[in-house]
Amino acid sequence: MSLYSSFLLSDEQFQCSICLDVFTNPSSTPCGHSFCMACISRYWDGLKVCQCPLCKKTFQKRPDLQINRTLREITEQFKSMKGGGGGAGREKRGGKGDTGIPEDLYNELRRRLPRPLPSSEAPTHITPSLAPSVPNYSAIAALTSAIVPPPPPYPSNRSSGRRRFTLSGPESSWNLPICEVHHRGIMLYCRTDQMCICPECEEEDHPDHDTVTAESEWMNTKVLLSGSEQRIQEMIRQRLRKIDEIRTSVSELQLKVERETAGNVRLFSMLVSAIERSQAELMEVMEMSRRAAEHQADTMIRQLELEVEELRRRETVLAELAQSDDCIHCVKTFPTVSSPPPAKDWSAASVKSDLGTGTIYRSLAVLVEKFQEELKNVAENGFPGPVVEPSPIRSLPRMKRVQEYALDVTLDCNTAHPRLVLSEDMKSVRCADKHQLLPDNPERFDRVVCVLGREAITSGKHYWEVEVGGKTDWDLGVAKQSINRKGKIEYTPSNGYWFLSLRDKNKYAFRTEPSTDVNLNHRPHKIGIFVDFEKGQVSFYNVDARIHIYTFNVTFSESVFPFFSPCTNKSGKNDAPLIITPVNILE
Repeated sequence: MSLYSSFLLSDEQFQCSICLDVFTNPSSTPCGHSFCMACISRYWDGLKVCQCPLCKKTFQKRPDLQINRTLREITEQFKSMKGGGGGAGREKRGGKGDTGIPEDLYNELRRRLPRPLPSSEAPTHITPSLAPSVPNYSAIAALTSAIVPPPPPYPSNRSSGRRRFTLSGPESSWNLPICEVHHRGIMLYCRTDQMCICPECEEEDHPDHDTVTAESEWMNTKVLLSGSEQRIQEMIRQRLRKIDEIRTSVSELQLKVERETAGNVRLFSMLVSAIERSQAELMEVMEMSRRAAEHQADTMIRQLELEVEELRRRETVLAELAQSDDCIHCVKTFPTVSSPPPAKDWSAASVKSDLGTGTIYRSLAVLVEKFQEELKNVAENGFPGPVVEPSPIRSLPRMKRVQEYALDVTLDCNTAHPRLVLSEDMKSVRCADKHQLLPDNPERFDRVVCVLGREAITSGKHYWEVEVGGKTDWDLGVAKQSINRKGKIEYTPSNGYWFLSLRDKNKYAFRTEPSTDVNLNHRPHKIGIFVDFEKGQVSFYNVDARIHIYTFNVTFSESVFPFFSPCTNKSGKNDAPLIITPVNILE
């Protein structure tokens, strides 16, 4: 029995890794490691999340541990064998032929450790000189090979045949992941199949492949880290410079607006009574340009900051990999973080700085010229009657030009929500209290009270006008053909919608991302919509005041249709219809 205990079992195999003593009432965790019941209980006391002291596997709920009775019996028998005993003791415990091994221990070890080595690889640590004196040497050798597995193969020169390797010590094997098929440590990397394998996987499935140790492969891969880090750092620097450039452009634009405002205030001070309306119009256009520029800048900055955040995250991962000793994790993780993520080319991005005031200044020049002629006439001829001030409302040449592209728009009843009531001529729409019995065809909106125009816009320039007077809420604009028409809809340009909204009588907004609020000094009774398909522009006008309100700049990839939503009738407060009216070209 002393030979059995010397060659087969040792204190380390029955040692608790917490108290470093032989197990007392051993208990196994769900991850398969065993500890003394008292030791693991004290280790977990006071912890919110329990963790295995060996493999660090965490358990959200503290496991209900039980004593491993089989392991306790084996441990007790090991203690008794280690303590020695006379022949009577051996005779009492003997049970497996003449080996001197307790029968219950022998059977339990055979059941739990069923992998003996082939006879050609029998343990060599029992010398031949001792073999004859060991009872049933082959049985002990089989058990020894099951408890102490043979050293794993270590890779050598490919030309010399099979690769073989050894580990530096027992702790190395504890840190290695185990192959699910062969239950051996995974410590090789197959370059041919680009996967980590164990020595037996190499022999069975990768016999002629280019395989190296995982540590060697990681050392080669680690050389690429600095290059990837430098590329990502340069991309970060480029984007930070672009953010500064955009912010500087916005500041310069703000200064430009301030200088322009001061100049036009001095100019208008001479003609306040005649051109007050023109001044208000100019200020409104500049404010809209400033808001559009700020919105454009905010959008670009948000996108750049998101890219910088992603690049920094990858930089952090690469830095952690550079410091990590976990070869397997590093080899698996590096391909996903080594290359930069898809990113937009920001080299040509800039904030639009055109204030759109040129047309207004030219209109003012004509107004001032006529005012001067009238003053000269008064100076020469006197006042024949009451002086009639020039009308402050001037028709912008731009608006007159877009009216020349008038489109005869009609409503498409097949797209109308069941609560919408369309006129017989398909020129007006309002929202009723109840749903109508209509077929649920694919093109019909089923949740949002809206309807499309029948005329598809695939090229050219088109303009139409809609009467909105008397309504508290409405949406007008265009939508692309492939929009979602069922269920909840997000009205954003990215989803194919470009329109102006009114809510609660005086809250105007464009459904950008985020929404752009609009302060209109003159509440419109008629809205003009102009589409330039080739240039990718959707513009809105206050027809009564003859003022340009806003322009979307987009790239159309498919047909678009006029879009109308009278919104719900709000218990009769918003019962007035939206009416498509004929376009009367301004003089």
